[in-house]
Amino acid sequence: MKRKLLPLEKNGRLQFGLTIPQGWRGGDLSLEQQNNPIEQFEFSRSITMTADKIGFGSIYAYDHLMPFFKEDLEKNIFECYTLLSTMAAITKRINIGQIVTCNSYRNPALLAKMLSTLDVISNGRIELGIGAGWYEKEYLAYGYNFEPHIERIRQLDESLSIIREMWTKTRASFEGRYYKVKDAICNPKPIQKPHPTIMIGGSGEKYLLKIVAKHANRYNIFFGTTHEIKRKITILKDHCSSIGRNHKEIEYSVVLPCLITQSEEEIYQILAKYKRKHKTVKQYLDYHVGGITIGTIEKIIKGLNEYVQIGVSHFVIQFIGLNKPILRLFKSQIINKM
Repeated sequence: MKRKLLPLEKNGRLQFGLTIPQGWRGGDLSLEQQNNPIEQFEFSRSITMTADKIGFGSIYAYDHLMPFFKEDLEKNIFECYTLLSTMAAITKRINIGQIVTCNSYRNPALLAKMLSTLDVISNGRIELGIGAGWYEKEYLAYGYNFEPHIERIRQLDESLSIIREMWTKTRASFEGRYYKVKDAICNPKPIQKPHPTIMIGGSGEKYLLKIVAKHANRYNIFFGTTHEIKRKITILKDHCSSIGRNHKEIEYSVVLPCLITQSEEEIYQILAKYKRKHKTVKQYLDYHVGGITIGTIEKIIKGLNEYVQIGVSHFVIQFIGLNKPILRLFKSQIINKM
């Protein structure tokens, strides 16, 4: 039976991006290269330029100041916006974003200014991916207050109000519980009108999704199953209805792990190479969304289509064992056939 195409497919609106190497989570590098920051940056640059050249839609970097797995704490990780500034200057077509900016780490008016400048540098290719923050150890290590969850959500709400004002008004003024700006000028304005895409990431349903309904052009969930995302879309529609917003204005995206193998039998053998020491291969596979996009090309296409069926139109791929041949294979055998 032929599957009925969704409107987004008819319009060719499926988008594919990837998380780029960032030192830690470097990809398919030798042990010597993994510990060499110069080699790590060169690898990130080459992957980014290849993705731009062959037609991926977007690249993303994580906004973390140190790795979040215990055994990786002392490994290199490049700062998100410094890295993306370089990538904006050396690419021509690909969109550039974050998975996702931690709202707590930068004053919102400054963040608006940074992204506006990046939109000019990239000639209108920047996105704002943002969330409330979660990594308590990182907060405390770098001297940030780790406020209760609801407080960080409320701060995110105020930040996004300021950022939109900075991007769209001649002078921005806002006075809230957490942030205040008065006659703030953000010139140059972003090239994109009315403003760059605002993508909000996170999993909270009671509070965060209300902020998504209020501010977001796109909602993103990290390693979300189709069941989880379907439930969150339903809840988000209710939040949109309560504030009088058309839920169709919001796109849905998901970060998914990906490993392409020749056969299903290879999966466990390859994952054994990459898994965490304290996890079994089965546990590692379960963490990677049950392996829905791990395996043969046919299996991966089938898995991606399950997301398309529930309304996801934007995929951010986190490749396991990333290298340039894998990018080309994914583009030619998966993206081109979706």
